[in-house]
Amino acid sequence: MRRISSWLMVIVAVVLGVLGGMALAQQDKYTVQVPNGLALSECRGYDDWPALAASYPESENKLNVIVANLAMIGAYRAGVPGDGKQFPDGSKTVKITWKAKQHPEAPFPVKVPDTLAGIGCMVKDSRRFPDSGGWGYAQFDYNPASGASRPTHLNRGTTPRAGSPAMN
Repeated sequence: MRRISSWLMVIVAVVLGVLGGMALAQQDKYTVQVPNGLALSECRGYDDWPALAASYPESENKLNVIVANLAMIGAYRAGVPGDGKQFPDGSKTVKITWKAKQHPEAPFPVKVPDTLAGIGCMVKDSRRFPDSGGWGYAQFDYNPASGASRPTHLNRGTTPRAGSPAMN
């Protein structure tokens, strides 16, 4: 009887350790933050946002999908950025980047996502980011081996434009 309860305690400890480790790994996704800047948690739920654009920079062999929250989508529908209209505070976009690979079963050349490479986040907040037209943005690189993201880039000095790394 004593032997069974010892094994049971070991099994419970292992299961709790695994679950705790999974919880910590999951927390990392939203706890990562650029020093004095954006946290990925500010774009929580991005994986359910509508897609705005996709790109495949061939020289980088990466697939990018840009998604936006409903404030950003609504602004686009209202004609922003045309006619001097500005995106409202609370507008957010996220660029999700995957390493690309050839589809293993396609009979023709087609690239599909392989492993996550990084996530870029842009948030319109005129009070926090007055020097960049109200936009704060950051890049978080993903390490598939550890399952963790780390901040790698923040630029609040200029407003991102179409064609800039933050937007492509």
